[in-house]
Amino acid sequence: MTDILVIGSVNLDLSASVSRLPAPGETITGATLGRFPGGKGANQALAARRLGANVKLIACVGDDATADEALALVRAGGVDLEHCMVDANEPTGVALISVTPSGENHIVVAPGANARLTLDNVDMPEADALICQLEVPGATIASAASTFAGFFCVNLAPARDIDKSIIERADLVVVNETESAWYGERLSLCNGMVATTYGKAGAELSLNGKNIARTDALLVNAIDATGAGDVFTAALTVALVEQMNPADALRFACTAASVATTIRGAQPSLPSRKEIDARL
Repeated sequence: MTDILVIGSVNLDLSASVSRLPAPGETITGATLGRFPGGKGANQALAARRLGANVKLIACVGDDATADEALALVRAGGVDLEHCMVDANEPTGVALISVTPSGENHIVVAPGANARLTLDNVDMPEADALICQLEVPGATIASAASTFAGFFCVNLAPARDIDKSIIERADLVVVNETESAWYGERLSLCNGMVATTYGKAGAELSLNGKNIARTDALLVNAIDATGAGDVFTAALTVALVEQMNPADALRFACTAASVATTIRGAQPSLPSRKEIDARL
């Protein structure tokens, strides 16, 4: 079984289902509110676990009831939380999400304890692969990238300035279309593969600037895209570490992400390996 280490964020998602996204300064009423465990780190950890990997999560939460709610599904799902730290001075992270019937969303994150995550006094567990994202301090990700010896995947989301060493070290960089445009030529620093997602238009995988795989998204009735990118990242990493060829790995990841859009909430929507294999 593949061993995956995830370093990243834990949030509680407050998700409002709305008829449409508001314009600047506009108030929209009549929404339905849901509370879901989230955070890109926790989402990717649970996604990898449901796809059959052994998973450890390094994260930081507050000393509050929100932490219990935010960690409920990763804990129940069998993710190892031995290295999940508690910061008594910051609240657990919260994401405010608006979602339309078509699955389009707006997300605002209050990082709280996620911004305090460091690797000080943490013995990095051994693993086949490390997955990181950018909802925790860049210095923490740079430190992990420089010390981890296995397959390193970084999901460059949300887009922000980071040390170029993170991109240079990556065996796999994952971005969506908007993030790809934001980073531009900096993505050429990657010595490994770059995966770019295009929502309903699928995804592509490149190496040294040359396309090595392209696939369409699965045709589904999408109702909530929250967490779909996290599922894609986890699934592609698991598939590549399992030695799937790039085309099959990309198809596997796109299928997993597509299925995740059919259920509301980031973590409740994460598919099992059995579900993905059945779709394939």
